[in-house]
Amino acid sequence: MKTDLLKGQLRRTLRRDLWLTLGPAAVLIGLAFAVTFYFVKPAPPKTIVIATPQDEGGFRYFARKYAAILARDGITLEVRPTKGSLTSIEQLTDEHSGVDVAFVQSGIVGAEKAANVVSLGALSYVPLWVFYRGEPIEDVRGLHGRRISVGPAESGTRSLALTVLKANKVDAAPTELIDLGREESIEQLKQEKLDAVFLVSTADSPLIQKLAAVPGIHMLSFSRADAYTRRFTYLTRHVLPRGVFDLAADVPAQDVTLVAPTANLVAKDSLHPALAYLLLRAASEVHGSAGMLDKTGEFPAPMETGFPLSGEAKRYYQSGVPLLQRYLPFWAANLVDRLWVMLVPIIAVVVPLGRAVPALFLWRVRSRIVRWYARLKEIELQLDENPGREALGEMLRRLDEAEREVNRIPMPLSYSENLYYFREHIEVVRRRLLRRLADAPSTVEQGVTAVG
Repeated sequence: MKTDLLKGQLRRTLRRDLWLTLGPAAVLIGLAFAVTFYFVKPAPPKTIVIATPQDEGGFRYFARKYAAILARDGITLEVRPTKGSLTSIEQLTDEHSGVDVAFVQSGIVGAEKAANVVSLGALSYVPLWVFYRGEPIEDVRGLHGRRISVGPAESGTRSLALTVLKANKVDAAPTELIDLGREESIEQLKQEKLDAVFLVSTADSPLIQKLAAVPGIHMLSFSRADAYTRRFTYLTRHVLPRGVFDLAADVPAQDVTLVAPTANLVAKDSLHPALAYLLLRAASEVHGSAGMLDKTGEFPAPMETGFPLSGEAKRYYQSGVPLLQRYLPFWAANLVDRLWVMLVPIIAVVVPLGRAVPALFLWRVRSRIVRWYARLKEIELQLDENPGREALGEMLRRLDEAEREVNRIPMPLSYSENLYYFREHIEVVRRRLLRRLADAPSTVEQGVTAVG
């Protein structure tokens, strides 16, 4: 029965020691992980919303290609049609629109007000095409006084067209500017209801190539293209070679000099970094091949877009795809990238505590015995004072009491050597006491000695 009581006491004491030792350590580890979780990047969303102008730059075609590529990594690209690049930017800046990224044309008036928008890079050249009827002209100045379609009200085409027309001071009366969509503008030009049409599209567009072959419709060659590129830095000069559209029919019939903004991929500055890299990889796959104006590997590129280049885009253009995404699937790379931060509390807290906790537990166990060494030392110091037989007996009694009390201390088996060491030390002091007691004179002998 007594043994069972001792075992129960031992278990209760050990549990208390473990709680007192492991409790603070668990709290510290929990706090360290809680602080670290605050800095862990959240998982990227499974759906991205992209704003896509319908009548500009072949953006609808690009959006379909992006959606197919992102689907391979489990990301859904939701395409939201807009009236033009200006509308796309407005939706991107609206926190409640749900739009994450957008295709836009460079050089949009008012784009500088979009403070939370960053660029992921330019995707391709999208030349400004000016088709017109009548006698051949050398530059935009020849359109003065004509009926001109400049594109829908919120489109990038209209923004660029007005910029060019105003620079040449041909935007005021008697020039008549009309806001029409692409298909309607082309149809009215064919029917001779319009004198000129401004369009922004890639050189590979079948619509542009067909319109260039229509009899009676001319394609404007910008004779002062270099001047435009100096005035408007987002424009670049290109030469469309004679016959490139149709060698047999010799379309166009002469070299055509063009000025071109770029199609760009822009995003909210809060876009998840993993999705930014995924979009950049898709851009390289879609836009990396050669075109009529684009060279192989020329796009995507960190060109002038009117928006600051994002940090992810800078690293992508400097170093390429992140290391993890080169060798791991997207979901695995993202998981590892998010969880590596957890190494910080493991290294900074868990590892040191892994060494400190056992030492602390050992200190708690030993402290129950160590305090009895004070009594043992006290007895030894009193021995040096040459006590009498009665004092020696009292000291022996105190030593036996200390041994009994120490034997009752709950002690894990793995730390039992501490208990036996103390008992050996008690035995050393006991032997000294017994020798002194054997040599000490009795009380009677002390009295006789005193009388004599």
